[in-house]
Amino acid sequence: MIRCIAIDDEPLALDIIADYVAKIPELSLVASTTNAIEALPLIQNGEVDLVFLDVQMPELTGIQLLKIINGRCDVILTTAYPQYALDGYELNVLDYLLKPIAFDRFYRSVQKALHNSRIVKAPETQVPPVQHSDAVDFIFVKTEHKIQRVDLDDILYIEGLKDYISIYTADERIVTLQNMKKMEDILPTNRFIRVHRSYIVALDKIGSIERGRIFMGDKIIPVGDTYRDAFFRHIGDRHS
Repeated sequence: MIRCIAIDDEPLALDIIADYVAKIPELSLVASTTNAIEALPLIQNGEVDLVFLDVQMPELTGIQLLKIINGRCDVILTTAYPQYALDGYELNVLDYLLKPIAFDRFYRSVQKALHNSRIVKAPETQVPPVQHSDAVDFIFVKTEHKIQRVDLDDILYIEGLKDYISIYTADERIVTLQNMKKMEDILPTNRFIRVHRSYIVALDKIGSIERGRIFMGDKIIPVGDTYRDAFFRHIGDRHS
């Protein structure tokens, strides 16, 4: 099953895509939205396999969104403007559908996504996944009233609080509905490491380590038994 999301600033276009998706058993529409920014957390958290994406939208265009998600999932552009085709293909979109979109053309496009998915999942052709997260400089998280950008350079550590997490920077604490496992998967492993069931730390913000405790300014973070060996191996690899 391919999990997909539709992003278009025209509600009628979203209705058409939803109707088409419902006719294809291999697809599951997890969300549809007129706001590209609202879709970012779903994409960054790995909850989407395929995006049906309009190009001309307010606040964040489809081309801008493509550059942000940087290959995290397959994208099929849906637009009335053929002049964006070259930009789309340079950013490795799976297909380019011109509105009004006929169902047979939509179906052929989806077959590309299904074929691509089977190649990725086939054991005999499977290759290690590309770690796109190592290249990003920021993430988007959903807070109570907005979608907020958080620069990775600003993060000191992250604390888990049941179904919520707190992201601590030098200037603020950002609370978002998220779990530690998904956050651990999003963050680049060369910059962040989980050291406890409740903590992820930025490696370059560690001041010192003493007796299984990490000192980050005034904050002391324990290293959990489950994570101790992996953490100290990681630190050892960086020791000169």
